[in-house]
Amino acid sequence: MAGATEADAPPNQTAMDAVADALHNAAETASERAEKVRNTVGAAAPNVIRAMSRATYTSAYVLAYGVVYASVLVAKSIPQDNAFMHGLLDGSSAARDALNDGSSAAPDTPNNGSAEAPDTLGQD
Repeated sequence: MAGATEADAPPNQTAMDAVADALHNAAETASERAEKVRNTVGAAAPNVIRAMSRATYTSAYVLAYGVVYASVLVAKSIPQDNAFMHGLLDGSSAARDALNDGSSAAPDTPNNGSAEAPDTLGQD
């Protein structure tokens, strides 16, 4: 049977050939899809990282701005020449000095550890 056609082949062989062709096409399609996905993800990754970085920066900026603005607003609304403000100034100065010196221990209070605040009311 030199001139055998597909119609002359046994029905099982024709079905097997059809299944083999379908599997081959599916494998090629899956490989092509996987390559497209790899290319798309590879191109999108820098954009995702850039967007996350920008969101992180913006969040930190808004947080810092809000904290500093609110703190300055409160500090500016309190009268400057009183014991509370002098305490804030002395405390912030001591905290800065402690950070610069690398010390984490709280410094002694003014006047050699007494609980009384310095008398600044009569001074200019």
